[in-house]
Amino acid sequence: MTDKVQPLESISKKPEEPKIVVNLRRIKRKIMIMSGKGGVGKSTIAANLAAGLALRGYRVGLLDCDIHGPTIPTIFGLESERPNVNEEGILPIQVLPNLSVMSVGFLLENKDSPIIWRGPAKMGAIKQFLEEVSWGELDFLIIDLPPGTGDEPLSVAQLIPNCDGSVLVTTPQDVALISVRKSIKFSEKLKVPIIGLVDNMHGLICPHCGKPIEVFGTGGVEKASKDFNIPILARLPIEPRVAEMEDKGTIVQGLLEHSTEWQKNFEAVITAVEKTLQEE
Repeated sequence: MTDKVQPLESISKKPEEPKIVVNLRRIKRKIMIMSGKGGVGKSTIAANLAAGLALRGYRVGLLDCDIHGPTIPTIFGLESERPNVNEEGILPIQVLPNLSVMSVGFLLENKDSPIIWRGPAKMGAIKQFLEEVSWGELDFLIIDLPPGTGDEPLSVAQLIPNCDGSVLVTTPQDVALISVRKSIKFSEKLKVPIIGLVDNMHGLICPHCGKPIEVFGTGGVEKASKDFNIPILARLPIEPRVAEMEDKGTIVQGLLEHSTEWQKNFEAVITAVEKTLQEE
């Protein structure tokens, strides 16, 4: 009988906290960037938001959770970089002294290699990024999610039950708005506060006359904002120079130059996320 009695020291010993909780405790705000469908510029928003916050002096991490289509390494011109490992864990790639990024794209032997994984493997990779990457002390961790409301967004929301907010990206197209309304409901069900909507690709500025051309129509984003009482953080026009900066990996320099209407309007998104630091 005596060998079945639990030692007193093991009874009084506090259970160890999950590693992911310990690792993320040093991060003040965790923000998810979501979209209901692909092709709306979600990674563009995530990358510019992370860079914009860093340029305002905050310590920022950017986690690319788009397992099948990781574009963050390309956007920052870091495709050839590979992360190192030390006793603290996986070291994210440094873009600036106060901006670090991690993506499955850094782990591919060839940028053209497809990732053919089922759900459990993807969830395992995301969990490892959250608990094994040595993010250090951060003001913000920006999490770039793949489109939709499937495995990856659900995994992140469940792994980070105290996520501080989400930014939902859409375009004025009706088909995109149908999907973003599902993302709104997804965030509400998982009790993730919605910071606001970003209306991306909101018209094209004519290079000849300077007037906007409504390529995808108007009114839908305003209706979703009104129906769900969610603010529109910014309306961002189609801007070829922003796409060019991403292809060249020069978005940080582009933000510093502040030379496009897109970037000027985007400041409102940075400010909205920045304000979450002031909230208790």
